[in-house]
Amino acid sequence: MTTPVCTSATQPAVTRPSYPSFSSYVRARGPVLMRAARSLTANPNDAEDLLQTALAKTFVAWDRIEDHRALDGYVRRALLNTRTSQWRKRKVDEFICDELPEPDPVPAPDPAELQGLRDAMWRAIMRLPPRQRAMVVLRYYEDLSEAQTAEVMEVSVGTVKSAVSRALAKLREDEELAPALFE
Repeated sequence: MTTPVCTSATQPAVTRPSYPSFSSYVRARGPVLMRAARSLTANPNDAEDLLQTALAKTFVAWDRIEDHRALDGYVRRALLNTRTSQWRKRKVDEFICDELPEPDPVPAPDPAELQGLRDAMWRAIMRLPPRQRAMVVLRYYEDLSEAQTAEVMEVSVGTVKSAVSRALAKLREDEELAPALFE
């Protein structure tokens, strides 16, 4: 007994649906096309942008595409062409050179000088009247808003504003701080 051999004439033809509208095509084939776009880029967000651009190009040509069974191929070609164009337009930030340029020297602050400045600042703050000192500490060291400082101190916001303003003016005029801050 011989086994029947299947020929291409006896196999059923694969039929692809024809899409009545662009939106129905995108709804039906969107996930497959997104996988294709993701295979072309490393970043999922770039893949979404790439697919959106390719679909926009397909939408413009929708009426000219006669065989809707070939839409996937059309969109894939648009994806590939768009990605190639993006790659060619890419800005090159690296240049080959014989010698590396010297970085601009940015002197690191001396920890001893920073500690001396902090100590001078605290001594100047300690010379402020107690109420102004409390408001400056709450406002700038505890990072409270004017309203929060007013609530803690049980005064109005205007009182906080004026007291802090006077305290900062005294700190600017402090003889120990002035040389350290304005060198």
